[in-house]
Amino acid sequence: MQPISKAHRSEFCNVRFVLTDMDETLTYQGRLAARTFEALERLQQAGLTVIPVTAAPAGWCDQMARMWPVDGVIGENGGFFFRRHDNGDCVERHFWHPAEHRQRVAGRLAAISAEVSATHPAASLAEDQPFRLTSVAFSQPNGQGDRDAITAALRRAGADVTVNNLWILGWLGGYDKLAMTHRVMTEAYGVDLDRQKDEILYIGDSTNDAPMFGYFRHTVGVSSIVRYLADIRTPPAWITEGPGGAGFVEMANALIASRGSARSARGTPIPPST
Repeated sequence: MQPISKAHRSEFCNVRFVLTDMDETLTYQGRLAARTFEALERLQQAGLTVIPVTAAPAGWCDQMARMWPVDGVIGENGGFFFRRHDNGDCVERHFWHPAEHRQRVAGRLAAISAEVSATHPAASLAEDQPFRLTSVAFSQPNGQGDRDAITAALRRAGADVTVNNLWILGWLGGYDKLAMTHRVMTEAYGVDLDRQKDEILYIGDSTNDAPMFGYFRHTVGVSSIVRYLADIRTPPAWITEGPGGAGFVEMANALIASRGSARSARGTPIPPST
């Protein structure tokens, strides 16, 4: 990892899409700062497509898709993609599982949740669980032993599992952030990631971002990523000085400057992403 302040001015000139984690990447200590929200707006105004890719629940993602300066939201670690309809009055919802399977999957997740809660006293459902549609989230327990036990119990029950700074997350379907990103980029934006991955930048802060760090070339970790490096096979290429939203602003500044440098070199405007 290198400090993003040392990135060459042209490093990100081909980036068209910004994919970003939310919790402790856009936020810091649970709060979204005004300058971070402004950075999202500036990225859009610079012609970039911005998509949060988060473990956050559907209820939060619906609000982000409706009201934030973003182009859509991948939520619950890949369970769905929400984006505001062109008319601005409603949100399109696209799920990993087809409609005919979702009720069965939800039932199985509820059973797994009940089983883990009953057999592990430290397993406490996250406060946001009522707002989830495709996953079960347990609050992070205090001890590593309890964390490992809950994670193992979810896996024994057949769930996919990841851990971030807020939750132990379980779901069914074999997908993750990267798998849903492939689907969304192909179906919603006509982008072949295997050929066009250099047009995407990903920024995150923790373990569940590992698949994204391992796949994309342009990857950034906010400073708190150092706490999770032991669990991340491929670290991000760049690291910010600041944590959370402050780090996101650093990335946005570097990316916008890079596009400005490319515009000056070419002598023509850079077309917005579509």
